[in-house]
Amino acid sequence: MNTLLWIAQGLLAAVFGYSGIMKSTQKRDKLVQIGQTGVASLSYPVIRLIGITEILGAIGVIVPVAIGILPLLTSFSALGFAVIMMMAAPIHYKRGEYAAMAFNIFLLLLSLGVMVLRFPKH
Repeated sequence: MNTLLWIAQGLLAAVFGYSGIMKSTQKRDKLVQIGQTGVASLSYPVIRLIGITEILGAIGVIVPVAIGILPLLTSFSALGFAVIMMMAAPIHYKRGEYAAMAFNIFLLLLSLGVMVLRFPKH
């Protein structure tokens, strides 16, 4: 089970790390072009804030458990990803982007799994 959790955490870190880097560095048109269409109506400060949050979450979903310091932060990072996906899925649904919505739901469920299973049992 621990191996599966690390794989899930790695996947979340990779997806949100990439997304965060792109949102933090690219123009809105480029983001829409590569499939991040949920940002189409957002201002640049909001896009950049989401990007930075995703980068910090990607770090937080791995590092605290890996080094054994404040492992609760890993669960909180996963919860943050779940919240982001709960907001993203309806946007993609309204835009008729059902594959993107399905991926959002997959990431939501993966995030919730990591959140619950990595929650410290003390």
